[in-house]
Amino acid sequence: MRKHFLISLVSLMMALPAVAAQPNIVVILIDDAGFTDLGVYGSEISTPNIDRLAASGVMFSNFHSAPTCAPSRAMLMTGVPSHRAGVATLDHLRPPEQAEHPAYKGELASDVPTLAEHLKQSGYASYITGKWHLGHSPESLPVARGFDRSFILDASGADNWSQRTYLPQYDQADWFEDGQRGTLPDDFYSSEFLVDKMIEFIEQTATGQPFFSYIGFQAIHIPVQAPREYIERYNGVYDAGWEVQRQRRHEAAIARGLLPADAELGPVPERLRKWEDLSNRERERSIRSMQINAGMLEAMDFHLGRMIDHLKDTGAYDNTVFLVLSDNGPEHNHPTADAGFRLWLQLEGYSQDVATLGERGSYASIGPEWAIAGSAAGSLFKFHASEGGTRVPLIMSGPGIPASGVLHPFSFITDLAPTILDLTGTRALASGPAFSGRSLLDVLQGRAPAMYGPDDAVALEASGQSAVFKGDYKLVRNLDQYGDGIWRLHNVVVDPGETRDLSAEQPARVARMLEDYDRFAAQNGVLPMPPGYSGERMIADASTQKILDKYGMTLLAMALGGLFAVLLFCVLLYKLLLKPLFRRNRKERYAGAR
Repeated sequence: MRKHFLISLVSLMMALPAVAAQPNIVVILIDDAGFTDLGVYGSEISTPNIDRLAASGVMFSNFHSAPTCAPSRAMLMTGVPSHRAGVATLDHLRPPEQAEHPAYKGELASDVPTLAEHLKQSGYASYITGKWHLGHSPESLPVARGFDRSFILDASGADNWSQRTYLPQYDQADWFEDGQRGTLPDDFYSSEFLVDKMIEFIEQTATGQPFFSYIGFQAIHIPVQAPREYIERYNGVYDAGWEVQRQRRHEAAIARGLLPADAELGPVPERLRKWEDLSNRERERSIRSMQINAGMLEAMDFHLGRMIDHLKDTGAYDNTVFLVLSDNGPEHNHPTADAGFRLWLQLEGYSQDVATLGERGSYASIGPEWAIAGSAAGSLFKFHASEGGTRVPLIMSGPGIPASGVLHPFSFITDLAPTILDLTGTRALASGPAFSGRSLLDVLQGRAPAMYGPDDAVALEASGQSAVFKGDYKLVRNLDQYGDGIWRLHNVVVDPGETRDLSAEQPARVARMLEDYDRFAAQNGVLPMPPGYSGERMIADASTQKILDKYGMTLLAMALGGLFAVLLFCVLLYKLLLKPLFRRNRKERYAGAR
């Protein structure tokens, strides 16, 4: 009797569906990658590991972030608007009168839980390496916000070869290991190190425990830097210039079904240079800089591949969900074109030698012309609310995500936190605010065509760069560097290049969307920008002041030394040439007088 009962019990258990283990979550955040920078999104840059993830999952064609890094990271980490999370903009761009407002503190608000804090209640171990940029007070470091282990950079960027800053605004590169100041190894290269550390952390996970892994790569933020072998793989690739490159990327994105077949390229600002106007020397440097940018992204993909291989070797890969995205559009700022900044680079020991550009000790940037080629889906680039600054790649793959190719519904970076919680079966902590984002799970699994209906508005703002998405439409306003503060209306589904302003044709729609924006601003503490505000000027002024603070005496000595050199030259000129000449003339005049 007992034997028959046990056999029946075993048979019943075998007949029941298996309970899936909680999936691991791996978030890969690329820094400043444009919509077409990844191979699978139409790029000539080799990203085979990311491309394979896309092939086994989905690619989003209409996913958006904030136009700048820290606000995007805050929304990714919390699922609420960046202002509610306490990180409305970058410190570099924040005018003094906003500094004390809760939305503009520059650190995650203590009453807004992070993904790691949500997942902890479901038994997850959480790890982070790379760029954090959400505060470095003890209360705002990752280990105080739910992460078990961390090795992070809390700055907008840093050198990729050594532990030093990349902008005059920073006195040092703020690396932290768990809760303490961190020290980088002598053989540091950012993408390699961040993956090594993450593998080290994952290996500490208890048997059977799911983990949340977040790598904030420095690629491809300035300074662009890469090992020589990666740079040289792109010899000759960019010789035709940025106009040709932009057209190629645009056509490739259309061919992959990421853009409408009749999508037009966005307008090019008048102040951008034309390739044909560059000197041979300027072209050489520009081509090399873009090769470095490409090599840096390929190197990042290679090291991501090492982590994927590790997960396969340990049997964790098949139960891991991957999310690959960028925090904003491509970096257009071109500091190496400024003479004052080049002086700072010289004082800091950075090289500008083209022969070694991108390698250890060098500093390169691609500039706005190559950046607009990288954002070929739309107009402009990082720091602007146009599609080029906010429409970025998003790839998801893993258990619970059928391979579906390209998905076209609008989605926003605040959607990722609730999506991750749904994928892991985790309830959001009741102590925090409700998510403003919506889970993508029903769209991912084919149960719904979209998360947002035609009357659902999603708004963003960062230093006055503002947008409202509603249905197929977008109302957008850009300030400097390349904006004029005027609201414009576009149907970004058919016109992702934002080439046709529809505001005069549809004033009622503009009025309704402005109401949506005003409601968003009031609910989230969005502050108006002061009259005459210029983020470009703020950054330039802060850089100048920092250079003077650190190197003022050195520059004075150099100036005095230069003055002394001029005086010495005059004295020597007088003694060696003029004085003998005067003496000879006097002798001749004296002899003539006799």
